[in-house]
Amino acid sequence: MRRRTLLAAALGIVVRPVAAPAAAPRVRTVLGTGTAGTGDGEVANPYGLAFGADGALYFCDLDNQRIRRLDRRSGRVSTVAGSGARGYAGDGGVATAAALNMPHEIVFDRAGHLYIVERDNHVVRRVDATTGVVTTAVGTGVAGFSGDGGPAAAAQLRQPHSVAIDPAGRLLLICDIGNHRIRQLDLETGVLSTWAGTGERAPTPDGAVLAGTPLNGPRTLVFDRRGDVYLALREGNTIYRIDRRTRTLHHVAGTGQQGYSGDGGPARAATLAGPKGLAWHRDTLYIADTENHVIRAVDLRRGRIRTVLGTGRPGDGPEPNPRQCALDRPHGLLVDARGALYVTDSEAHRIRLVTDPV
Repeated sequence: MRRRTLLAAALGIVVRPVAAPAAAPRVRTVLGTGTAGTGDGEVANPYGLAFGADGALYFCDLDNQRIRRLDRRSGRVSTVAGSGARGYAGDGGVATAAALNMPHEIVFDRAGHLYIVERDNHVVRRVDATTGVVTTAVGTGVAGFSGDGGPAAAAQLRQPHSVAIDPAGRLLLICDIGNHRIRQLDLETGVLSTWAGTGERAPTPDGAVLAGTPLNGPRTLVFDRRGDVYLALREGNTIYRIDRRTRTLHHVAGTGQQGYSGDGGPARAATLAGPKGLAWHRDTLYIADTENHVIRAVDLRRGRIRTVLGTGRPGDGPEPNPRQCALDRPHGLLVDARGALYVTDSEAHRIRLVTDPV
């Protein structure tokens, strides 16, 4: 090869290196057997995901009423919160002895404290990073809407679903879906307020100012590197970007009609069905298009959408071809530093990993 290169140089021929072919996407199960269970290798309806400072994968084991930890090297699974009993008990004690009630999503703050949003307790709970003690950070345990401007633990939520912390590490945003609002917890002061939404279930206009604009079922949200927020409206079947600087709403995907169409074309002209999970990575936004049983990807530079995992019909596999692998109501999404995508395939009772998804 070196002789050919030298000869080409002598003849004035430009030799261009041949790019290595892109790796084909592959999907595999990292946890779960396809049957609900509580053993080390089993899960029961997994939902939200988060990476801990230790590099482990933490997830909501919904039907087991637990938050569990998967060591990505050894494959060992342990429980970090929840006794397995469904209820609202245990504040002030160790988190593993507490009763949880449908824990949907989780997030870590900069200090390593874990926040758990419990839909059916109408609260957000906090597990102290040092002591492992659980307390209620937001909510009273009774569904309602109250408390803006006061202590978060005295305020009311209604079926909260998702939590995210802003890049500055100060604000915890909560999708208060039953109230059609996003609530904001100031982690320094402990005060709760409404960040977005009016309580009205109505269409969200493109380009609207955030204040005073309705949100139809704000289900989940994710920050990008700049601090802009991507928001999935479950009942609205759309995705919006909230510009951090101008505090305006911008339509990203979905027509508002429920369906499964538009792959290969503009994301805004595509139809979605009950989007319930988001993950951002560089120039790509991943969407758990839950009722379509697929994961879709929006190229944020070109504004185009395509399916990267799933067939559009409920099922369980087969692996490893992502477009031939049927899913069953996926919910949680998370991207690692290498761009690999973790997916909680909820009703197939698996956590799957897609390498080279785009």
